[in-house]
Amino acid sequence: MMSPEEKPTFSEAFKVWLEIGCVNFGGPAAQIALMHRVVVDEKKWVDEARFLHALNFCMLLPGPEAQKLATYLGWLLHGVRGGLAAGILFVIPGALVMLGLSLLYALGRGVPLIDGALFGIKAAVLVIVVEALVRIGKRALKTNLLLGLAAAAFIGIFFLELPFPLIVAAAALVGYLVSHQAPEQLGVASKIENIPPPTKDRWRHFALAAVIGVLVWWAPVVLAALVFGPQHVLVSIGLFFSKLSVVSFGGAYALLAYMAQQAVETYGWMTAPEMVDGLGLAETTPGPLILVTQFVGFLAAFREAAPFSPILAGALGAAMTTWVTFVPSMLWIFAGAPFIERLRANRQLSGALAAITAAVVGVILNLSVWFALHVLFGKVTEMHAGPLRWFAFDPAALDTRAATLAAVAAVLAFRFHRGLIEVVCVMAALGMITQVTF
Repeated sequence: MMSPEEKPTFSEAFKVWLEIGCVNFGGPAAQIALMHRVVVDEKKWVDEARFLHALNFCMLLPGPEAQKLATYLGWLLHGVRGGLAAGILFVIPGALVMLGLSLLYALGRGVPLIDGALFGIKAAVLVIVVEALVRIGKRALKTNLLLGLAAAAFIGIFFLELPFPLIVAAAALVGYLVSHQAPEQLGVASKIENIPPPTKDRWRHFALAAVIGVLVWWAPVVLAALVFGPQHVLVSIGLFFSKLSVVSFGGAYALLAYMAQQAVETYGWMTAPEMVDGLGLAETTPGPLILVTQFVGFLAAFREAAPFSPILAGALGAAMTTWVTFVPSMLWIFAGAPFIERLRANRQLSGALAAITAAVVGVILNLSVWFALHVLFGKVTEMHAGPLRWFAFDPAALDTRAATLAAVAAVLAFRFHRGLIEVVCVMAALGMITQVTF
């Protein structure tokens, strides 16, 4: 850390966090790189070792990595108010844009150009998810055991309908147990780092942050239940996305399969194509990709609006979703900050995280298949035989326009390595052209 004389003022840091919040496009890798360039290279507020150390800590916790990293860096510089400023400003610009896009989506359906743009975006989303699968798989699947965990996760969620939280818990348990005897099978170093002495008052800090954080987290959910009743859509949104925030390891792509299937099949808030549309819109906004949850919350409340107007209900649903998605991720940072140095040296925790990341690859493969079926074929039917579940479709019903656009998106992404924003915009334009032409 820098000396007090070199430390930025809170107002200086506030402006920088606001600027980062407005331009942090491109997903977690690009967002982390942006923060590194600004905070480490340009401003020199945090040194390289501390930045990487903070990133490793954030990777151990559920929630969007880049937003947690911003919160922690803000906490390092200015304590709780710095963490709040950095974490909130990282999300707010993108959340406002996503709210506007959700409103446009809800009111603009049926307009040919908008429908065409959404049709093209679906093809882009399919390729973007596959690209994420390849990228994360190359990084995470370092050993045969990790490959096996990914395969088991895919089979569990795709064919057996095992809940995502159960898959995360099982993978963590396997990683924890294996790390004791054979950490190399998880790609974890067998040598344990020297553990630094614990900080004073760390448990008091943890308890205070945990109590305040939990109260703030659940306050709007409890208020909605008291005012509108426990069956109201706002309460359902608050409960579902609160549960999601606790198991959100591996980034947005890992959650999307579970979230999409729950939102579509269990709650009936939206259709599968609409879920794909939401991801495409989220790809075009600044902020964490997990803002796609806001789109789901908006449509859910928009369609069950009573006693509000649809627009007001949608805005409240979006606000509830954003609140219970991001408040927990900030809670983990504030509660865990005093333990960061000791967590870095914990081999068992690193092993559990490696196993979870491998399982996440299998979950993203499930998402890729699920998206591909719903984007490329007109009708997909869920079939069951005992404990097994699969999806039936008619190969003759292949949507050739969607397949052609997906192929174009794949060429742009894999052959020419174009950025995701560019791919989404190009495919939206091509989608509008096909809508008008055919």
